[in-house]
Parts: sequence; C-alpha cells; structure tokens
Amino acid sequence: MILLSLVIGTARAQQRVKLAKLKYNGGGDWYAAKTALPNLIEFCNRELGMNLAPEEDIVEAGSKDIFLYPYVFMTGHGNVVFSDSDASNLRNYLIGGGFLHIDDNYGLDNYIRIELKKVFPELELKELPFDHPIYHQKFKFPNGLPKIHEHDGKPAQGFGLIFEGRLVVFYSYETDLGNGWEDRRIHNDPEEKRQQALRMGANIIAYCFTQAQ
Repeated sequence: MILLSLVIGTARAQQRVKLAKLKYNGGGDWYAAKTALPNLIEFCNRELGMNLAPEEDIVEAGSKDIFLYPYVFMTGHGNVVFSDSDASNLRNYLIGGGFLHIDDNYGLDNYIRIELKKVFPELELKELPFDHPIYHQKFKFPNGLPKIHEHDGKPAQGFGLIFEGRLVVFYSYETDLGNGWEDRRIHNDPEEKRQQALRMGANIIAYCFTQAQ
C-alpha cells in the first residue's frame, strides 16, 4: 500500500502529519474523549519535537481516507460492528503500514475482541511483555501500562495483534489512557496521573512512527 511512502514523504517535507479518530458503527460512542487526542498531539509536539497537526481528523472504518493517517485512535464504551467491507479496509490499511490504537473506555472489550477477528481471523490478541519497545521510548514504563482509572480494580494490560512480525494493533485495556489525556476539568484526575497517561501515549505515537521508518 501507499501509506508508508506517504508518511515518510510527508515527514521529509516537514509538513504536519495528521492523526485520526476512528468512527465505527454499532451504536457505541466512538466520539468519546473529545479533548484526548488534541491534548496528546500538543504533548508530543512539545516533548518529542514532532510536527503533528493540532486537530484530530475523523475517519470511518470503511473509508479509503484511512490510508492518509499513520496512526488511528479508537475508543468508546459500547457496541462495535465492522461490516465485511469495514474489516477488509482495516486489514488492508494495517497490512499496508497503518497502526490502530484501541483504548477501552470501560465497556468496549466484549465487542472489540469479536470484531477484530473479522479483520484478522488468523491472529489472536497477545499481551505484550513489559520489555516491549512500546514501553521504552522516550518515557520508560518498566511495569507496562499505567493505571489511570480504577473501575473494577483489574491490572492495566497492553495487548497486540502482530502481523508478520509487526505490531499493527495496540489495545490498551483497563487503563483509560484516553481519559487521562483529556482536559483536567473533565475527570479531575491528579496531574501525575495525567502525565503518566500522556507519556505513555507519546510512547505509542513514537513507536508508531518508528515502525514507519
């Protein structure tokens, strides 16, 4: 696919690369965490010296426009449904060099696991070891994902789908990273929790772009 050459060419031209949030069907609130990605983008530009466009775009799972984005963020609390064409498009995007970060906003898990099997029926979500490079970019997380919101008290876990040796989907579970990225007034999280979430998010973005080199 053209995605890798597009990303690399854009970076060389020093143009602002855009990130996107995934719009999906099924009735789930794909639009949740409205301030999350813009805040993460601002953090990455400041702390990592990146040149990301300040606002997120919205892209549908079945749209050809998804190939314009090196990183796509997906979140929500409820139901997700990928049509056959959605699943095929997502598969082509991910095989072609794209990266999907799914952040369970508490309630997504039962649905997304089923829908991911439509995209990669041959793959299983695997928990990433704590020494995986995604936890060791600029910011070090020797114990894996930080726990931002408690919910039912389960440990935060990071899962992945790995296609031909490349991590194509990162699934952050029981952590609420996206909520930690949001404006402080929304969840009133302690600033240290917000910083942990933003640092981990920056690691994910940095890892995504490293894979695209």
